[in-house]
Amino acid sequence: MSDPACRLYLITPPKIDLPGFSEALRSALDEGEVGALQLRLKDVDDDVIRAAANALLPITTEYGVPLIMNDRPDLAQETGCDGVHIGQQDATYDAARTAMGADRLVGVTCHDSRHLAMIAGERGADYVAFGAFFSTSTKQALFTADIEILDIWSQTMLVPSVAIGGITLENCRPLVEAGADFLAVVSGVWNHPEGPATAVSGFNRIFADAAPSGVDTPEAN
Repeated sequence: MSDPACRLYLITPPKIDLPGFSEALRSALDEGEVGALQLRLKDVDDDVIRAAANALLPITTEYGVPLIMNDRPDLAQETGCDGVHIGQQDATYDAARTAMGADRLVGVTCHDSRHLAMIAGERGADYVAFGAFFSTSTKQALFTADIEILDIWSQTMLVPSVAIGGITLENCRPLVEAGADFLAVVSGVWNHPEGPATAVSGFNRIFADAAPSGVDTPEAN
């Protein structure tokens, strides 16, 4: 069976206005396949994160898109999210897996390290994230990953990879061609000059165009 095409892994903007963002999210999801949405809100009260999860989960469930909480296995479990994403300095993998159970997702940031990724994969991570591949204004990038890591990983490992860091429609193609399973995008979608829906549609066209022959790709609108 052929591997699936690359998919979009959306990450919420650093600050969101729930009514407006919910509308933008629906519009984006109407325009092309999205593999996951990560709720990432920093330096806010837990109640703000709970409110966001409670507002977004019905939308992502409607569209069949997993909602993944950043950093917080406890809140992910409490709010019924489909998974949690942890960094190297966040909750341990064991804590995240205990909170999520066997049936929900746990993803792990691995920066530019295949060693960290192999450890995460051996422990049961559902995906590993590499980056940053490009400069980004969303967060300070302490690590820079080479595109070669995606190629090596895709050739040798079965655990899906997520590429992250400054990814846009203009620079994403080499990551797709190198074998990334998902592209994690923030500003490249939400701040696109023609709107998030246009960006999602554009990413899906690139995924379809860059996919190897014989790979089934999601239909892009």
